Amino acid sequence: MRVKSSIVVAAPINSVWAIVTDPERVLGYMSGVTRWEVVGDLPAGLGARYRMLFRIGAAEVGGLIEVVEFSAPTELAWTSVTGLDQRGRWRLREAPGGRTRVELRLAYGVAGAGLSGWIAERVAAPSVSRHARQTLRQLGRLVEQEQLRERAAARRHATAGG
Repeated sequence: MRVKSSIVVAAPINSVWAIVTDPERVLGYMSGVTRWEVVGDLPAGLGARYRMLFRIGAAEVGGLIEVVEFSAPTELAWTSVTGLDQRGRWRLREAPGGRTRVELRLAYGVAGAGLSGWIAERVAAPSVSRHARQTLRQLGRLVEQEQLRERAAARRHATAGG
């Protein structure tokens, strides 16, 4: 199954990139993700590995994933190493007015399960789609709130110094 969703965020691309590549921030915006922890010495970047769990209905599924593409500040892709067969990709593109178009692509499957796997994929699809849309909304709010805080801090600093 494949899911794709996108949003335009009122923030520069580097601000969005800083959040989507920070493993410490994932649980703050990724809807449905219940666990995201660094596995190994590399916390981020190409080759970084994470143990992740994702809630689908009453079940938590996931496994070990590895970052297989990391092109700052536009592309981050991962694939499963163990557990649920999955791939994901963040695509960031500059948009007019200092904004960023953010796209999240997810692909998952139940390998070797035949008809029951096909049914499980179809049953999970609406939930995964909802989580992808919610993830983008939460990411957008988080990044835009940080932009507002940074501007307010800059104004306070300018007022205090001037």
